[in-house]
Amino acid sequence: MKIGFISLGCSKNQLDTEVMLHEAASAGYEITPDETEADVVIINTCGFIENAKKEAIDNILDIAWLKKNRDLKAIIVTGCLAERYREGILDEFPEVDAVLGVGSIHNIVEAIEAVTVKKKKGSKRRYSSFEDKNTVRLGGDRILTTPEYTSYLKIAEGCDNRCSYCAIPSIRGNFRSRPMEELIKEAKDLEALGVKELNIIAQDITRYGLDLYGKYSLAELIHRITEATEIPWIRLLYCYPDKVTDELIAEIRDNPRVLKYIDMPLQHISDRMLTAMNRHGDSAMIKDVIAKLRREIPEIVIRTTFIVGFPGETEEDFSELCEFVKETKFERAGVFTYSREEDTAAYDFPDQIDEQVKLDRMDMVMREQLEINEARNKTKVGQVITVLCEDFDPVSEAHFGRSAEDAPEIDGKVYFKADRRIAPGSFVKVKIREVLDYDLMGRAILD
Repeated sequence: MKIGFISLGCSKNQLDTEVMLHEAASAGYEITPDETEADVVIINTCGFIENAKKEAIDNILDIAWLKKNRDLKAIIVTGCLAERYREGILDEFPEVDAVLGVGSIHNIVEAIEAVTVKKKKGSKRRYSSFEDKNTVRLGGDRILTTPEYTSYLKIAEGCDNRCSYCAIPSIRGNFRSRPMEELIKEAKDLEALGVKELNIIAQDITRYGLDLYGKYSLAELIHRITEATEIPWIRLLYCYPDKVTDELIAEIRDNPRVLKYIDMPLQHISDRMLTAMNRHGDSAMIKDVIAKLRREIPEIVIRTTFIVGFPGETEEDFSELCEFVKETKFERAGVFTYSREEDTAAYDFPDQIDEQVKLDRMDMVMREQLEINEARNKTKVGQVITVLCEDFDPVSEAHFGRSAEDAPEIDGKVYFKADRRIAPGSFVKVKIREVLDYDLMGRAILD
């Protein structure tokens, strides 16, 4: 029997898909990348914001068409949308045969068996499982869906920050760290598979260890991973500014295999908005952390994200944000419009902002950030940088990859010509010659 998987949403969700892939394959099922060939399709959904929910529903409807018009036997919906709306998925989508919450991913084989057993004529068996997400076994063997040279290491699950706009705690549960020894073993296993870039992820990696060891332990974890492996690039994603400790800054500064890159979502800079968002710390703390990072690690690349159009955001609040972005000149930044989500505190806040105003504000900040990026990229022209080659584009006859300053999927690319074909996963020196918006172009310097 052939099983197809569709994985939506963030890299943390992608790791859950990889665990389910391994469990299905270990049970003897054949995995197919082509949904039209599958007997069962598993859709691992995101349900964080409105656009993600729409994408998930569109995928369910697309696969439902296959079930009606082709030989597809069953559809299983898992992940955040399934956890958030539970039995409502089965009520709204009669084509769906099973729903698994985020605490039930290890029941995927049981779900496949339940919906593919021979049924009596005219009957329809459906399956659902919603185990306690706060007690679910974390981690597990995986089949990587990333290229073999890069992967993610999820060091914790859930979140305790309780930002007023965010449904993650209600979907994913409380923050739970994974034991350090387990993570070190997984890092060693990933290295054995050929991983050269290890991306450390969780909803909040800077909280790591507080629940297990009574202290913030991210710096120690990173140090032990670099002692146990020779993985050359270790990247830190999803840090919170109030938990960026002096020990963590020192580890980034002094450890040559930790990339001088930190993803630190800030969401706003107006104290009024930060309070309304229930963010920890104020604008002074945020500015102090940024100053300390840049002072201690002059080459640091800070990636951040902002939310515009949060309920009650005034023109003064927004102007303060714009001025902050202009003055701080973040190396990387993304902007999102506020998404009003049920089961969050902000859902019932007064002074909701018009959608067009949100879009206009997002556009204004992104135009400013594009100018910052273009100016910074122009300083790269003439420099030689190290690039992790990802592939070759036969149309442009150029290779492409990422520098240490570019995280997978969210940052820019480096395109480069070379006198010979470069294997994906190779590190290559590239002399930069041109800039195109967020991307760089150059030529490989080969021995």
